Amino acid sequence: MANVTFCAPTLPKDITVYAVAGSKGTLLALAKEKAVPIPFQCQDGECGSCLVKITQLDNKGPKAQALTEREKTTLSVNGKLSKELLARAEVEDFPPAYRLACQYWVPDGDILVEFSGEPGVEIDLRK
Repeated sequence: MANVTFCAPTLPKDITVYAVAGSKGTLLALAKEKAVPIPFQCQDGECGSCLVKITQLDNKGPKAQALTEREKTTLSVNGKLSKELLARAEVEDFPPAYRLACQYWVPDGDILVEFSGEPGVEIDLRK
């Protein structure tokens, strides 16, 4: 069980929804089901339009989740996954902050999902 809070400059306020962790749906599927307007195009991990920043909100610690090969490539091409971050994710099981909503499964724990709300606009990490 998880609370997922969606945050974007284009939303009038943050949207928190309840999600069943481990269900067979991606974060993008949850957003679509709850009418949260995360931009997307291919839904297959190749375009990067559904880029999100994930922050763990509970005290259970960050939960890693394997990156798909498409996600590795797309995040790397978009400058969001360095070789160092990839190694840390694969060797130390430490989750990278940026993920693709179409490839990310909702974890068992509360998370904050930040996105630009506009297609092609990246999230500012300096917050």
